[in-house]
Amino acid sequence: MGKKILMLTGDFTEDYETMVPFQALQMVGHTVHAVCPDKKAGDYVLTAVHDFDGAQTYSEKPGHRFVLNASFAEVKADDYDALLIPGGRAPEYLRMNKQVLTMVQHFSRADKPIAAVCHGAQLLAAAGVIRGKRVSAYPACAAEVELAGATYADIAVDQAVTDGKLVTAPAWPAHPAWLAQFLAVLGTKIEG
Repeated sequence: MGKKILMLTGDFTEDYETMVPFQALQMVGHTVHAVCPDKKAGDYVLTAVHDFDGAQTYSEKPGHRFVLNASFAEVKADDYDALLIPGGRAPEYLRMNKQVLTMVQHFSRADKPIAAVCHGAQLLAAAGVIRGKRVSAYPACAAEVELAGATYADIAVDQAVTDGKLVTAPAWPAHPAWLAQFLAVLGTKIEG
């Protein structure tokens, strides 16, 4: 039987980091509920496509409208087996929401699997749940990771790192490694 996973997202979440895990986790039998503060099932968040095209940091282009399938006000962290945090700019504002921080802290205290990619580490740092952990993130988030008491894992953009039940990666090129490690932490078996 599949796990029930809560995805915390918001406007200007990274398009690939939202859609790919949302679909891939459902494909292997998990239930994924995507929520955003102040929004309900059927509402959408705007996504952005962040790319590495030679600038000092990523560029940003408009992405898809991602339709939420659950209402933030109605979800209870106790009802979920794991937490998923996509990157992009959404974690920037999610980290200022006390209810979101409480949810993240619940998953950490309960030792439930958490997967975060790219700027998702900003939310983990703000929730105070990464002290003593090895955490990857988009390089611009390294200072926040270290200020939160974690060790920044400076790994290739297509790699991921697992520390206990926390799986992190620097950006969307890491999807194969990041999702494979998250599935392992979830105990998901895929047979060919």
